[in-house]
Formats: sequence, structure tokens, C-alpha cells
Amino acid sequence: MTAADGRDARPGPERIATVVRGAQRGDLLALHDLLDLITPYVRRLCGPIALADGPDAAQEALIVVLRNLRSLRTPEALFGWVRVIAVREAVRVARRSARTVPAELGEIPAPGDPALAVDVADVLRRLAPEHRAVLMLRDLEGLDEARAAELLGVPTGTVRSRLFRARRMFRRAWLADAPPDPPAPAPAGGVELPAGRADARPTERRPR
Repeated sequence: MTAADGRDARPGPERIATVVRGAQRGDLLALHDLLDLITPYVRRLCGPIALADGPDAAQEALIVVLRNLRSLRTPEALFGWVRVIAVREAVRVARRSARTVPAELGEIPAPGDPALAVDVADVLRRLAPEHRAVLMLRDLEGLDEARAAELLGVPTGTVRSRLFRARRMFRRAWLADAPPDPPAPAPAGGVELPAGRADARPTERRPR
């Protein structure tokens, strides 16, 4: 599911506000509705950052959300508030687990790109939690650098440098793991395409 898909599935602001206010009053039905509303979103945020510990991170994030729910002054801002908590909890859990194998962090394959056949989860494991968080916020959630920096509690320049390293490291790992392109068939005229450039095309000669 993309970030846009998740947003499209949300109820309107009035419904969100009703659920939040009810949950803040201790209404058990509203609390149940609130968890139904935010749990898939929290899991989607925590998974790419905490990886195997994603379920634990999501659970801890939900606990923090419920514990601090009465501090939410603007119910319509629920998802932005939850996002801050979920990302920070996911980074904290990922650091604690010590399962990351730091590597050096180009471009993330676009949806539908054959490169997505590469085991993305395995590549993500090689990145530090902070780098995974920046990738998720910028490339999945679509936040700008300033908003991502505010959420992570770091300067904008730090987000920019982390994103640069994260993309570069992801691309290196992606290219290292991707199977080599099969040799392209020689087109008419005997011109053979160079290896690794399946998208290349021979230059057509115009009649003189």
C-alpha cells in the first residue's frame, strides 16, 4: 500500500474528531474504533524501520499513543501526531534490537520497476534505523525535508545528508544483489546491445 492509498482509506476529519474525542473521554467503543483506525497505519510506518521488530515497535507505539491521547489538542491532526510517535518508537526499537548491519547509504526503484524483484527487506537490513526512517518519511510518506526533520528531531541538513547516504547505500546494495541482465538479442543488421543496457536501442541509419 502506498502512502496515498492509506490516506484515501481514512474517514473524514469530522469522523476522526468524533472518534478521538470519544476515546479521550474513555469511551470503550471509541477506543476500539480508534485502534482499528490507526493500527494498520502504525504497522506500515514501523515495518520498514524496525523490520523484524516491526510488530513490537507498532505495539509500543500504540501504547504510547493511548497513554498520551488526552494531550492531543487537535483531533483532526491525529495521523500526523501518531506518525511522530510511531517513527520515533520504531527507531528506538530498531536501535535496541542491534540487528542492523550498518553499510554505506541513489535511487530507490520506482513502482513497477523490475529491480523490485530484489529482496528489498534484505537490503533495508543493511541500513541504520535512522537511514531507514528518512527513506520511509521522504519516499513512502512523501514528507518534505523540513517536516521530516521536525518529526525526527534533527536539523534539515541532517535529513538531507542521511537521505543522500541512504539512497546511495540502497542503490549500491540493490545493484550488487540484482541478477545480471540477460544478453539482448542482436537486432537486424548485426548490431549487438552492450550488456546491462537492455533499454538501449541501436541508432537507425537514415538513407542518404
